[in-house]
Amino acid sequence: MTIKQMVSMALVVWNLIVFVTYGLDKGKARQQAYRIPEKTLLAMSILGGGLGAWAGGTRFHHKTKKWYFQLAWFLGLIIDGAIIYWIWR
Repeated sequence: MTIKQMVSMALVVWNLIVFVTYGLDKGKARQQAYRIPEKTLLAMSILGGGLGAWAGGTRFHHKTKKWYFQLAWFLGLIIDGAIIYWIWR
């Protein structure tokens, strides 16, 4: 496996983890249980998990009305795009 393939796979796995994390937090919100901190969700979004965060937020209808989450998703998507461009240029 080449380095490009490994980094691509890591990016896919990370975005899946972020997607699942948003789903888990939405489930906890419905049960009024201990929540995942917003700082964690935002950091995961910006640190290479933009696609997973956007997909999780829209799929689970979670944090969609908060402007700073929308901004973090947008920045995360740009960062994901930059990583993909850097890998496959």
